[in-house]
Amino acid sequence: MARYGMVIDLKKCIGCLSCTIACKAENCTQPGIFWSSMKDLEFGKYPLVSRVFLPTLCMHCADAPCVKVCPTGASYQQEDGIVLIDDDKCAGCKYCIEACPYGARYFNESAAGYFGNELTPNEKLGYQQHKVGVVGKCTLCVHRLAQGKQPACVQVCIGGARYFGDLDDPNSEVSRLIALKHGSQLRKELGTDPSVYYLLPSKG
Repeated sequence: MARYGMVIDLKKCIGCLSCTIACKAENCTQPGIFWSSMKDLEFGKYPLVSRVFLPTLCMHCADAPCVKVCPTGASYQQEDGIVLIDDDKCAGCKYCIEACPYGARYFNESAAGYFGNELTPNEKLGYQQHKVGVVGKCTLCVHRLAQGKQPACVQVCIGGARYFGDLDDPNSEVSRLIALKHGSQLRKELGTDPSVYYLLPSKG
């Protein structure tokens, strides 16, 4: 069985937010909820300043703390490593939000759209998949994977900074990139073993 994961090359990321918008369009999340987001980081002092765009999403950790703390079993992990949420089991306790060290989970507290309670046709259709009072997050677009497609954020990446594949296959593109370019995990010291790896910009 595959263990799905993603590699993001920070040297190629231009911070265009295509991934964020594509995720919004694909999953039709409510106002203020971004399953895929972007951090704009600066290091150093003028005139020696470097700027890095850091895309973030659910890390689909192999040892996911959100799954451990869920009292109802709503947060669970598939055999392929993807961490999901069963809306019908979610009690809205938000324990998983507190447990996630990556800030990747959001509470759906309202059914209102971007223009108030009067929903657009797209919102009426898209919001049907999101229950109020439960937690939501990136699913690595499991519905697209079932159709043989890549996650929306990977498909639209203008800079070609995102790669998706099987981390357990040493010959897959993601595994080769991690090995050859020393892929790094965010907050590796926590021992959660994230399935999202970053290729860091070279120094100098």
